[in-house]
Amino acid sequence: MSLIQVALLQMAAGGSDQDANEAKGAEYCRRASDMGADIALFPEMWNIGHTPCPPDEEGRNRWQAQAIGPDDGFIAHFKELAKELRMAIALTYLERWDGAPRNSVSIIDRHGEILMTYAKVHTCDFSMEAACTPGDDFCVCTLDTDKGDVKIGAMICFDREFPESARVLMLKGAELILAPNACTLDDGRIGQFRARAFENMTGVAMANYAAPQHNGRSIAFDAVSFDEIDGEARDTLIIEAGEGEGVYLAAFDLDKLRAYRERESWGNAFRKPRSYGILSSPDVEPPFVRKSARR
Repeated sequence: MSLIQVALLQMAAGGSDQDANEAKGAEYCRRASDMGADIALFPEMWNIGHTPCPPDEEGRNRWQAQAIGPDDGFIAHFKELAKELRMAIALTYLERWDGAPRNSVSIIDRHGEILMTYAKVHTCDFSMEAACTPGDDFCVCTLDTDKGDVKIGAMICFDREFPESARVLMLKGAELILAPNACTLDDGRIGQFRARAFENMTGVAMANYAAPQHNGRSIAFDAVSFDEIDGEARDTLIIEAGEGEGVYLAAFDLDKLRAYRERESWGNAFRKPRSYGILSSPDVEPPFVRKSARR
């Protein structure tokens, strides 16, 4: 297998103007394709530019009404574009759902088909995402590229702050985790992505909004921390963008990653799940009780 190229589409949105966001997203996808990308990754909730939900009921209803489904023109446009460019697209949007909408990403393959749609599990219930329905599972799909099949998982923004998100994806076979994002990224949060790649032996690619909407820093980490057993540690950073707009290409060597996963000790080799029962407990004790949290 040759290198798998993931294009991090770091953009600032045109507010909630879906036509403008569609046009700009398509332009950046074409740029990614011209650069040789196999997958293009959008920042979080791109169709409405991650605009906040107003606090009043009327505003909330208007915001939720912007949700779209798989047959709507915005998604159909990117399905056709993926097929035209022969490039997979990880497309993000506010997804129409029974009751409140979901914060979702769809993995569209190079044939223009949706392989899976993941809805953000760890919604930020202390913010505008109280107006969203949380997802209830993490999923992995097998993506057909012209360089071979790759097992792809997805998590969205706040999901990264819970190690269980990436761990479940690893257990389900993910080799590469795509992470749409929409927040200001500091070194602590960047470090979370590095840790998720290291502890699960998965590649991680994240796309964030450019300044002035957020601060960019779209990033990708390899999982191969040692070229050989007992060898010198290597920096797993593949690319880190600055604050500005751009298409940032991250190359993942899947052959090298797979060989590493077969020989090293992280991932699922030496876990002791019989000792982890409390991890699935719904109980919350002080000081972590929050009235806004949904279990």
